[in-house]
Amino acid sequence: MTDTQAGQLLDDARWRGQVFSDGWHEAHGGAAPVREPATGDALGEIGLADAEDVARAGRSAASAQREWAATPFQERAAVLRRAGELIEQNAEQIQWWIVREAGSIPPKAQLETHVAAQECFEAAALPSRPYGLLLPSEQPRTSMARRRPAGVVGVIAPFNVPLILSIRSVAPALALGNAVVLKPDPRTAVCGGVVLARVFEEAGLPAGVLHVLPGGAEAGAALVADPNVRVISFTGSTAAGRKVGEAAGKYLKRVHLELGGNSAMVVLDDADLELAVGAAAFGSFLHQGQICMTTGRHLVHESLLGDYVDALAAKAEALPVGDPARDQVALGPIIDAAQRDKIHELVTSSVDGGAKLAAGGTYEELFYRPTVLQAEPDVPAWTQEIFGPVAPVSGFSTLDDAARLAADTEYGLSLGIITRDPLAALQLADRIPTGIVHINDQTVSDEAHIPFGGVGASGTGSRFGGADANVEAFTETQWVTMRSDVPVYPF
Repeated sequence: MTDTQAGQLLDDARWRGQVFSDGWHEAHGGAAPVREPATGDALGEIGLADAEDVARAGRSAASAQREWAATPFQERAAVLRRAGELIEQNAEQIQWWIVREAGSIPPKAQLETHVAAQECFEAAALPSRPYGLLLPSEQPRTSMARRRPAGVVGVIAPFNVPLILSIRSVAPALALGNAVVLKPDPRTAVCGGVVLARVFEEAGLPAGVLHVLPGGAEAGAALVADPNVRVISFTGSTAAGRKVGEAAGKYLKRVHLELGGNSAMVVLDDADLELAVGAAAFGSFLHQGQICMTTGRHLVHESLLGDYVDALAAKAEALPVGDPARDQVALGPIIDAAQRDKIHELVTSSVDGGAKLAAGGTYEELFYRPTVLQAEPDVPAWTQEIFGPVAPVSGFSTLDDAARLAADTEYGLSLGIITRDPLAALQLADRIPTGIVHINDQTVSDEAHIPFGGVGASGTGSRFGGADANVEAFTETQWVTMRSDVPVYPF
């Protein structure tokens, strides 16, 4: 680590073995090493929260939230702007952690810091938005609906894009007057948690308004159940999201879920093959396929299928795989051995089921080669979310076939369509349930100001990003009436 990369913002002397809850202190759940997946080396040590830590944070957050909500909107906006500036100013050292801790290549790390800063700047505009409506009334009174902070928001964030997938809920929730308890994945607790704690600490956020508690299932369950937490914002797998939604429902809490995907990219017969394959490789292999929007299914017109598989396989074979902190590579490591083994089992069971292995299908330690399968749409790698660098390809003959096959999934997150006829693509997209559509692009894209989310097993809709979605996600609507005099009632 260079002096610049090890700057004061993330100096581990402050957070080593600690959690952030009214300052830095030891967690009741003990401590765990921060591991670099590429090498297995320990990069530091992080505190692990348990249920007692969560309960303490919930009480503190509920108390601090009332004063924070009453803070003038200009002051809340200033804290968010300052947070964005701090991310920009410390981007190099934050990126260092994303590369080392999450196994990301540097361009992906750079994208994370860029989007994270923009999330803060977008959130800074929320406190000054109109927060109510005047409503007509049959009575001689003023009637209005106004938006009020929800209270304490629990955020549960995953390992794969840790900075963005934490800040996209934390920043707007704070800006709108809420307190936040964030539980980042312990595998990426620094770039998904410590970074935010330090940024907002330096930005002047009052103590108790943000708590950062890395932890496992116990901490997550405690956060969902905590009586002081009124809203849960969860990003993760569909299986875990179902459990979170079920548990939150028992406590009558609102829960926003952004879950898995098995997104299709449809390549029509008029597509430019070279450009389509370039988009396809990026969509399937970026960050080792560990992205919810990853292009998980390639639907290619039968007239292009053979050439497409050959070209995609050639590109996959040429992509360098290795340690992104030490070599110039296109793919880094899978996050851990359990995830690697899941990927490999899906590949091998698909080949056993009749899929043709056109490229890849092998690994060394946590480095999995980009893999191309030509498969019928019934093998495991086609029907399940892989969360790895695997591109299953199948053919279609008509637009009806393409629409049916693309829609034949429980997921509905993102869709890409490659064609020289964008209007035809839009008509095709109308037949495929999905939260996101990219015409003449692959399935992976994100910007701080856009509404983001999926349908079906991909989540509860666009509640992550965009001013309107954020206001809906993190505030409650309150009806207020005012009269000059108390009316006289008949009894």
